[in-house]
Amino acid sequence: MENASMIATDEILTLIVIILIIGMIFGKLSKIVKLPDVVMFLLAGIIIGPAILNWASVEGYPIGNQLILTFGSAFILYDGGREIKLRVLNDVKVSVGLLSSLGVLISAFIVGYAAMWIFHIPFIYALLLGAVVASTDPATLVPVFKEITLKDKVKQTVISESAFNDAVGAIMVFSILAIIQSGTFSLMDNLGQLVQMALGGILVGAAIGMSLSVLISDTKYGIMHDYASIISIVSVVIAFIFAEKIGGSGYMATFTTGLVCGNKKRLRLWVPEEDFITQTHVRETLAFVMRMAIFILLGTHVNFHVLGKYWMSALIVVIVLMFVARPLSVLACVLPDRKGKWTFNEIGFLMWVRETGVIPAALSGMIVSMKIPHSDVISSVVFMTVLITLGVQASTTKFVARKLNLLENKEEF
Repeated sequence: MENASMIATDEILTLIVIILIIGMIFGKLSKIVKLPDVVMFLLAGIIIGPAILNWASVEGYPIGNQLILTFGSAFILYDGGREIKLRVLNDVKVSVGLLSSLGVLISAFIVGYAAMWIFHIPFIYALLLGAVVASTDPATLVPVFKEITLKDKVKQTVISESAFNDAVGAIMVFSILAIIQSGTFSLMDNLGQLVQMALGGILVGAAIGMSLSVLISDTKYGIMHDYASIISIVSVVIAFIFAEKIGGSGYMATFTTGLVCGNKKRLRLWVPEEDFITQTHVRETLAFVMRMAIFILLGTHVNFHVLGKYWMSALIVVIVLMFVARPLSVLACVLPDRKGKWTFNEIGFLMWVRETGVIPAALSGMIVSMKIPHSDVISSVVFMTVLITLGVQASTTKFVARKLNLLENKEEF
């Protein structure tokens, strides 16, 4: 038993060291070649994976893979929740709510139906594929939006949707996995489970977020404000574990915790300035490390035999996602929102910006680790989706925003 523990510990430490060193090298290279860092991280994963050097693989580091993917995706969701500003969100809450729920379902079913016919796989696995790629990525969108002065309404809508739909997408994926593993489907039972996961996660996340925000505030109860940066990490772990224990969604819980913590001032809670700055630096650094690790691990999961066999089919699925599923989901979700007063240009921008990133990558990695049937097809489609949406859409965000007259700063024209 002791020997097994030592082996597991060595595996995790070795994998972490490999990821950090390779990630720093390829992060530096991304600045030189002027490519998005996540694309370079994917390339790094391919190089150190079974296809080339075989330094890291799911089989070689199963525990390390699962630990990084689970904690990494949970922390990214927490960080995404912190980016949402409730003050701005109030005017577009209907659109955001629909985009992150109905929009995910529409995208998942359209992509799933297309994948079923294209790959000739059972619909439940095709729907699993659709659910994995249905959500967008706050970890990718936030850095892109920091470089442009996009109109606040559009910016907050896209970021809020991406954070919310990551949590919804994760819940949908795990609900489908439960159906696959149990072999049975009951509409009422599965809907009940979905509601339980969502509500359980929201309640736990709100409670943890409120409690820990008070503990690090400058009030008389803020006895832990000196440890604000550590509390950020602890809150993610506590929220995730506790929500899972009661049958809720750990991912929804960590996202909700981040949402509460990112809007402390609306709760009349302040963190002392020095502690806030330290907390921000630690949180941003850890979020970047987790983002780097997840994309590198996704690269190690790529099966070139399967990718070579299915690349054309995967490309068609991505095209369906970008030019059919996304536009239809946006139209279905924003047109009913009269209060949002959406213009044609704003709707066009929402249709175009839907980068796939960290959470789909992490979910794909988990599915591969669980050895779910057709996981190699899912992994290949996710890899293609990440590459194409980041390479095409993320790199053209500023151009599209300028053409649609959605930049605040006239100098950007």
